[in-house]
Amino acid sequence: MKKIGTYFKDFFTAIAKGDIWVKLSLLIMGAGYFGRKQIVRGILMTILEVGVLASIFRVFAPYMSKLSTLGTVQREEIFDPLTMQKTVNDFDNSLLILLYGIIGVLVIVAFLALYIANTKAVYRLQKMQENGEHLNTFKEDVASFKNERFHITLLTLPSIGVILINIIPILFMVCIAFTNYDENHQPPTYLFTWVGIKNFINLFTTSQTITFGYAFVRVLAWTLIWAILATATTFLGGILLAQFINHTDTKVKGLWRTLFVITIGIPQFVTLLLISKMFGDYGIVNTFCANVGILDFFKNIGLLNAGDAFIPFLSRPGWAHVTIILVNIWVGVPYQMLVATGILMNIPSDQIESAKIDGANKFQIFWKITMPYVLFITGPSLIQSVIANINNFNVIYLLTYNYKTTNMSMANSHANEVDLLITWLFRLTNEYSNFKMASVIGIITFIVCAALSLLTFSRMIGGDKEGVYR
Repeated sequence: MKKIGTYFKDFFTAIAKGDIWVKLSLLIMGAGYFGRKQIVRGILMTILEVGVLASIFRVFAPYMSKLSTLGTVQREEIFDPLTMQKTVNDFDNSLLILLYGIIGVLVIVAFLALYIANTKAVYRLQKMQENGEHLNTFKEDVASFKNERFHITLLTLPSIGVILINIIPILFMVCIAFTNYDENHQPPTYLFTWVGIKNFINLFTTSQTITFGYAFVRVLAWTLIWAILATATTFLGGILLAQFINHTDTKVKGLWRTLFVITIGIPQFVTLLLISKMFGDYGIVNTFCANVGILDFFKNIGLLNAGDAFIPFLSRPGWAHVTIILVNIWVGVPYQMLVATGILMNIPSDQIESAKIDGANKFQIFWKITMPYVLFITGPSLIQSVIANINNFNVIYLLTYNYKTTNMSMANSHANEVDLLITWLFRLTNEYSNFKMASVIGIITFIVCAALSLLTFSRMIGGDKEGVYR
């Protein structure tokens, strides 16, 4: 708040103490530069001002004026018997109104920031002139962007790209969560409008007609369980495998590493699609299990019903959950093994030798020295892995795209037992055009990821742990 106060205080100080050229720059942004004989810079600022104001009033203002309603005139086709053609009225498009309205607001905010910065810059030029300091020519200004202000030159285009590709779509998605944009309100044929927090209420509501609350609790629980188990199993598997390989013969060690490098090189989606076919209800794995008696064995111990003709690896809750985690171990362990190998090679050998002299066994060395060291080094990576697994679309969707739920409460919300929040969101948009609820779920997913990141970062890598390992 103090910085914000200082920001505006400097602006008002420039207005109050500025000369006639500073005050004229409030109307014509280039006037202050004309007064200091910086003609080219003054022309550029004036052209920029005219261009931005023209775009605001001619392009964005018509859409921004309708932001409060997102349009009131629906599309209608009228048949003209004289011309034997259909004519379309001048209708509103809610999607364009929202999109151009958001862009218009951002343009105004950016212009105001530029307007304030320009006024303060012109006032600085006035003070420099009063103190007899040198004022840069346009050529010197351009040269500065290749030297002391080269960082601005490098970051300008990426910053614009971030705004266009990231910020605007995120703001658009957040706004959609407060509308009724779904399959019954599809532009341009139909309009959609603001509904406040109704969609957020529906996400936590369970009734005969709305079952999002029932589905959300189960999908969120499975998402968190999956993220933790998927990260922990691949991480531990990678460390144990790296430890095993490090203690094998040199030739065997090289063979193992080559094998896992080849495994990593296979595109993940190819592996997952093949496994989904192999573990299907009538896939090769089920055929093999039936032939060798594993299917009958599972029936005898009560894991399957007597009438089951296959093992539901990817078609029944419980079975599908376990199969997904096991497949993820197969897919993820090779990469974690290579990461862990590099870390294990950097553990100080004197610590290991001291522990052996003190009588520690292999398990104690692993649990008291190896694991704490690896956890400290890979702390940020593990947090990133948990967040990545929360949004791990590939493993879940490619393995279970044929999954059909028999739970009507889940089906009513277009979810199933093996969905993550991200796959549920995808299904709502791609298959059912329920953009409003997908946007709400997207916001909730962000909140979950942000909360987990803050908590784990503060606890896992906080404090003076680096000094301990030194």
